[in-house]
Amino acid sequence: MKHIFNKGTDSTRPTLLLLHGTGGNELDLLPLAGKIEDKASVLSVRGNVLENGMPRFFRRLAEGVFDIEDLIFRTKELNEFLDEAAERYQFDRDHIVAIGYSNGANIAASLLFHYQQAIKGAILHHPMVPRKGIDLPDLSGKSVFIGAGTNDPICSPMESAELQSMLESANAKVKIHWEHNGHQLTFAEVDAAAEWYKQIFK
Repeated sequence: MKHIFNKGTDSTRPTLLLLHGTGGNELDLLPLAGKIEDKASVLSVRGNVLENGMPRFFRRLAEGVFDIEDLIFRTKELNEFLDEAAERYQFDRDHIVAIGYSNGANIAASLLFHYQQAIKGAILHHPMVPRKGIDLPDLSGKSVFIGAGTNDPICSPMESAELQSMLESANAKVKIHWEHNGHQLTFAEVDAAAEWYKQIFK
């Protein structure tokens, strides 16, 4: 997968996995990583799917309707890429925190849904529920921040609350932060995520 790896100054810190939104690329969330944790290594990945020329992490059939078969395949592909990247760049495979926005947040949530050991925690900005009607692995010890919008036209508040409930039912610790803006990522939301991260990953 096309990506950037920036080695951090403190190898004991989690590696930050950055996952962009639709139409973005591996450069988009780099400024975000610096706000969250300035000593960590950063692995920023570009989605392998193109929708009208715009990079994404998995296909969709329509707005808000995921191609589940492709989602499962792409989640496996990303998980295997993390195995390879950890070996190549010599970072701790068990100490990854994902930071995703929109489509990137959805694939990060899908990692949690499908692979118990894929990531240690996640900051999910405006995610949807990746799959419904499945049993999640035991997510004890995982911490998740959900940034949500009370008037998000793409990801309804009900969807955000449902994702929180599903993750908590699988024993993850979840913090949901509400903003009154739509689907866009705001400075206030990033600041709240950074504050949460500092408390959880001391």
